[in-house]
Amino acid sequence: MWKDWIRPLVRPLPQWSTIAVAPSQQSVEATLHGEDGSADVTADHTVASLKPLVIATSIDAGSRAVLEYSDRITGHRLGALKLAKTTQIDIDGTSLTLYRVEAGDHRCLGWPHRPWNTWLQNRLMRKNPSSQHALMAPQSVQQLMIAYLCPRPVVLVSVQTEHHQNIFPMDLIGPLKRSGFYSLALRSTNVSAPFMRESRRVALSSVPASMKAVVYKLSAHHRQPLEDWNTVPFPVRPSREFGIPTVAEALRVHELSIVHSQEIGSHIFFVTRIASGEDLCEGMQLHHTPAYYQAYRRRQQMAFAEV
Repeated sequence: MWKDWIRPLVRPLPQWSTIAVAPSQQSVEATLHGEDGSADVTADHTVASLKPLVIATSIDAGSRAVLEYSDRITGHRLGALKLAKTTQIDIDGTSLTLYRVEAGDHRCLGWPHRPWNTWLQNRLMRKNPSSQHALMAPQSVQQLMIAYLCPRPVVLVSVQTEHHQNIFPMDLIGPLKRSGFYSLALRSTNVSAPFMRESRRVALSSVPASMKAVVYKLSAHHRQPLEDWNTVPFPVRPSREFGIPTVAEALRVHELSIVHSQEIGSHIFFVTRIASGEDLCEGMQLHHTPAYYQAYRRRQQMAFAEV
């Protein structure tokens, strides 16, 4: 119909698609191209900060690198980020490398829809900045969306200390496989951040996609602590070793021991080791990915299930 043809000309795609994906995602491959060759970093790169936008990885690819994302089924190059090395973090004899994102592009939409959609999205962000990305310039948000071409899982983070308790959603998380670490990037204004640094332990609940509405409501706890575990809208159970309340209906629960934390721009970058892991049931986990990647998959007749 004519409405389907004209809609992309006047209205941008949404920035994000909320999708259901079986963990861990195998749809997209991430490759880091550096001075000495290339390496698969699908399970070895995470976002360490939003402002500036910083990527962390276990691999030192040199002063300049390119992080490329490709669809595993079609082989199509989905997008890439140009990176500049800023520093290294040495932890227990292992190094992590931090890269600032300098530029990026994607190939999920064709010409001229791609640049026009970007322009429409940027105009909308300038007029109505969301609370989530208000600290970022539109160009940086576009680069962040490229980093999410690898669909990012959503978890609920549980914190429990003598004087503080909380549970809130996060997706700036992920493994740094070669180093054996697992990282979380938490906005420095989060009310639980100092307690996490003090207790040096948290628990992550991988939540089913069906819990989307409940999970999003818990975003309020980034700003205010939880008063009572009995007030959360689902049953909880203690984690295996730390005894931290976690989601009883979780697909899996990981307990993390925090071995390092430092402020990087707008966020506190937590480096952890997995202390325990429980696979509780199979199911589709809540994930985020850019809407233009979902549009690409829809054209290929292989769209993700949306929630």
